[in-house]
Amino acid sequence: MSTGTVAAFFDIDHTVLEINSGTKWVGYQWKSGRMSLVELLRAVWWSGQYRFGWLDFDAMAGRVIAQYEGQDVEPIERDVQAWFHREVEWAICTEARRQIEHHRREGHLIALLTSATRFLSWPVARALEIDHVLCTEVEERDGRFTGKFVPPACYGPGKVELAERFAEVHGIDLEASYFYSDSVSDLPMLARVGQPRVVNPDPRLRRRAAALGWSVETWTAPRTEAAS
Repeated sequence: MSTGTVAAFFDIDHTVLEINSGTKWVGYQWKSGRMSLVELLRAVWWSGQYRFGWLDFDAMAGRVIAQYEGQDVEPIERDVQAWFHREVEWAICTEARRQIEHHRREGHLIALLTSATRFLSWPVARALEIDHVLCTEVEERDGRFTGKFVPPACYGPGKVELAERFAEVHGIDLEASYFYSDSVSDLPMLARVGQPRVVNPDPRLRRRAAALGWSVETWTAPRTEAAS
């Protein structure tokens, strides 16, 4: 029997969203002429490493965020929000909406738990009427980026650390709670909750799920929206 609040945590990329938002953002930056060929190739390399669980996320995040040092936060926030509504919102999976509503009816606390920053995470949360977001926090001072992130990054063991802090504040019983994710990098958090849910898994997580007897779900966005 649960001794506290039950929570449902959702990863974003390839879970709530059918697509990888990071890859989509790189494409947008490239098409907008804001990214060099070297930067594009580096981003593609990082994306491949992420997909297979090999990425040194802290090193990658540190390098990317350092490029924004000294820039104003507000214009970038507006740009990301507009891009989300134009190019990403369509990719919210039908099954994600359904499961979020199921947990809402059950009275569960719902939160996004993602390696993304708030610039993507909060537009997703608002689209789904989710009040809680645990993400990689980018350091800001006087409306400008410092070029650093606030450790721990919300990735791998960092997700567990942030979720445990959140659970303590909100009286959440993690052993009775759910986590939906696609990535092998999320195995620590999937193992931490009592109700792991594997969605659109990468190859390594698919094999691990089979070995552990976890069921695997396929979630997709509405086709009519994706085609438009």
